[in-house]
Amino acid sequence: MFDANQPPPAGTGGLKPAGRHARGAGGCTGHVYPPHLWEHRRLGATSSATPVVTRFAPSPTGFLHIGGARTALFNWLYARHHGGKFLLRIEDTDRARSTQPAIDAILDGMRWLGLDWDGDAVFQFARADRHAAVARQLLDAGHAYRCYATPEELTALREEQRAAGKPIRYDGRWRDRAPEDAPAGAPFVVRLKAPKDGSVTISDQVQGDVTVANAEIDDFVLLRSDGTPTYMLAVVVDDHDMGVTHVIRGDDHLNNAFRQIALIRAMDAVEGGWPDPVYAHVPLIHGADGAKLSKRHGALGVEAYRDDLGVLPEALNNYLLRLGWGHGDEEIIDRDRAIDIFGLGGVGRSPSRFDTKKLLHLNGHYIREADDARLTDLVAARMTGPVDRDLLHRAMPVLKVRAADLNELAANAAFLFRQRPLAMDDGATTLLTPEARATLARLHAALDALAAWDTEAIEAAVREVAEAAGLKLGAAAQPLRAALTGSRTSPGIFDVLVLLGRDESLGRIRDQMADPAA
Repeated sequence: MFDANQPPPAGTGGLKPAGRHARGAGGCTGHVYPPHLWEHRRLGATSSATPVVTRFAPSPTGFLHIGGARTALFNWLYARHHGGKFLLRIEDTDRARSTQPAIDAILDGMRWLGLDWDGDAVFQFARADRHAAVARQLLDAGHAYRCYATPEELTALREEQRAAGKPIRYDGRWRDRAPEDAPAGAPFVVRLKAPKDGSVTISDQVQGDVTVANAEIDDFVLLRSDGTPTYMLAVVVDDHDMGVTHVIRGDDHLNNAFRQIALIRAMDAVEGGWPDPVYAHVPLIHGADGAKLSKRHGALGVEAYRDDLGVLPEALNNYLLRLGWGHGDEEIIDRDRAIDIFGLGGVGRSPSRFDTKKLLHLNGHYIREADDARLTDLVAARMTGPVDRDLLHRAMPVLKVRAADLNELAANAAFLFRQRPLAMDDGATTLLTPEARATLARLHAALDALAAWDTEAIEAAVREVAEAAGLKLGAAAQPLRAALTGSRTSPGIFDVLVLLGRDESLGRIRDQMADPAA
């Protein structure tokens, strides 16, 4: 709490809520989704109503975390639902850890998800002068003060409080000191003179009414000894200047909200026009084991779900939407539907468990619904070696019904472009017994005699060979599949024959008619 260079601790560990009651009334460049729903809402909004303004404010110290992506999605949907604005702020004040690659990753991830923002992104570090000016206003008005406590003094205070079992917080030793008591030329920080009497109640749209006694709120630092603004000051000033009306974020920030309200109300007393925003603190995402989501649970960044797992943006959006939010028993919710029905009243209070299997199941649905030309582009980019894009596009209707992700879709398509003679996997090798190779010879003769190479003629020929040999259709189709694809699994065998064409199909069958070990 005494480190002015770091954000305050997460959760409510630093404050003691006096009470929590029923929730308050509840109120997506890249793969771009049509904005017609939120546009007509915006145009139809009454001029007397305060427009909804939400924001997403990531720190560019790494990838776009999956939890951050959900926060951005909830903010985006809430703004679009109400015909308002969704703003983006890059909180880059940690200059040692903020990097351009991280900024690029965040912007790229949001564009891929279709979470377009209104106006230009705001970069927090560039507004440091404005933040400092607000601190000086508070100083001049008596709502803040200079604190000359040394790091050694604060360390000793912490140790005393810890030994006595007391809360660790600044004791206000410079709060009411006379200016003449200040040591000449000594460094100082600027602290907010937080209220000490009464309490603050936040009518959180997710958590309900949460009350904290003002005595629990310490006089936190606004300006460091080098004159740079702290996280708490910068966030409050930026939210005000950007016109943010609704702060929707993880519940690890609930503790921060009470300090932020103290700062907001101090500025409102100084100049007016600083209303409290509406808060909605959303429970965090946990892993399948119930622990807070971390690297040991697997992929964390949005780009990993796109690049490594082969997930479509609409699938990830749908999954994140349903991760902690619900609307009846609806599971498949597209973008337009989500804009239409989203509200904070549907957000639950319990942490959600991220389940990759459920995500991929949902992804399979969106792959089956996706445009074949789009899938062709996505799959071709994942394949090695030459790819006949026309053939891949023609094959897509039968390939996509069996895939849960783009990697699986690419693997399913690989047989189309393999060079003869095909290498057989272990499963295919076990199918190619001497009897099966004899069946392949009969199938080759029957198929070679066909006048028309279409599904109906091919199926009739294969069935005729199977019946003549006293075999079920599957017993004839399995070695045929192995010869054509090198695997035990594939799309429907008649579709495979049509896609490969007469010459390639007959050549692959011929390659496997003779036992290579003989």
